[in-house]
Amino acid sequence: MAHTILFAALLAATQALAQEEKKTDEDKPADPDTGESTVEEKTLGILPNPFQKYGIKFAATYIGETLGNISGGLKQAVIYEGRLNLAVDVDLQKLVGVDKLTFHANMFQIHGEGLSRSNLGNFFVVSGIEALPSTRLYEAYFEKQWGNKKVSLKFGQLAADSEFFNTKYTDVFTNASLGWPAITAIDLPSGGPSPPLAAMGTRLLVNITDQLSVLGGIFDGNQAGPGPGDPQERNRYGINFRVNDPPLLLGQVQYAWNNKKGDPRPAGQIKLGGWRHFGSFADQRLASNGVSLAAPTSSGTPLLLSGDIGGWAVFEQKVYRAAHSDDRGIGVFARLSGAPADRNLIDLYADTGIEFIGLSETRPDDKFAIAAGYAHVSRRAQALDLGYRATVNANWPVRSFEGLLTAVYQYQVRDGWTLQPNFQYIIHPGGGATDPSSPLAGRALKNAAVLGLRTTLKF
Repeated sequence: MAHTILFAALLAATQALAQEEKKTDEDKPADPDTGESTVEEKTLGILPNPFQKYGIKFAATYIGETLGNISGGLKQAVIYEGRLNLAVDVDLQKLVGVDKLTFHANMFQIHGEGLSRSNLGNFFVVSGIEALPSTRLYEAYFEKQWGNKKVSLKFGQLAADSEFFNTKYTDVFTNASLGWPAITAIDLPSGGPSPPLAAMGTRLLVNITDQLSVLGGIFDGNQAGPGPGDPQERNRYGINFRVNDPPLLLGQVQYAWNNKKGDPRPAGQIKLGGWRHFGSFADQRLASNGVSLAAPTSSGTPLLLSGDIGGWAVFEQKVYRAAHSDDRGIGVFARLSGAPADRNLIDLYADTGIEFIGLSETRPDDKFAIAAGYAHVSRRAQALDLGYRATVNANWPVRSFEGLLTAVYQYQVRDGWTLQPNFQYIIHPGGGATDPSSPLAGRALKNAAVLGLRTTLKF
């Protein structure tokens, strides 16, 4: 009888402990390349961390890739680009005794030429590391936690893409929009707080229950600052630290099920969120004097509209779980987002896909995934194209949408080293934008096929 009581007590304690263990990787600093924790991850073991016992850990990741569009776009080309990411995580409780306070910072050294920028002219930027060559600070923030990770506050220079509007089943893809979607990257000033430009801000996370969380953030609404040209040139080194621009608010409610470690049932999650920007946005059709921008009487400058909003929904579900593993299996995802047509080039966005994770027992860390994406050009922008067709060129293309089909395989050579061959097919680059090499002919850019090979080294 005593043995039965002891066994029951041990079983109850084990179950209670399991109930307390959530997916803690989501609460640690995220690697901007993969979304994984920078604190506990598989590496090559080359980078020494002599101060880890004092709460200081260094991380280094190099991504190099070759991409080429074998057809379509602006022109055919093959490029190489790379990014070195140097990061530091500091546990200030271990270092100086400040309870549950951490510091995270990382910087990029970016080199090479991007394929989308120079050769495709598309919305779904084909690489998440594509950026102007530079050495720049990315994130630098403090994080304070209260309770048993019930409340978390970040403040400093932050990115939003690792927590808002995201899903873990896009981690293997190399296309940038399967991280931070094209609708926010195009519609928000300077692309919003996402690679390669984070923004000054504050983010609050409240875990109401083990399943229900609320996430909110306020960011400077234009981390590069106003002005003409590429925002990456206006904030070339990531040290503008702007705080006086009209703010950007982000909010998200997320509910998860079967999300505790050891739960035999397949885990899933739904996220509902939105954004509100308090700045001025250009009308997609009208000039400041109230006529179409395509009209001969146009002032040449767009009508400015006050503020902007957008909303999104994210769904992810593990549909198959390999035996004796929380990670291996098959997961599916879908995301949907919308924004007003009068002040946004993209007014509707959707993507969906499936990821196969470690299905072979001999290759438990390999991943394969396929996905499709859709970005709709707003009716207001289409109306402007119709105006150009009526007043400038009867053959002027009317933009409609851009689509993406992509497949990628991630092969783990060894801990800390992966290879990712990938294929991307871009339908209607730029939404069906005019080919600049023949503007009078009124030809739209042709669909583009892109082949790529990425290697990632975590030191």
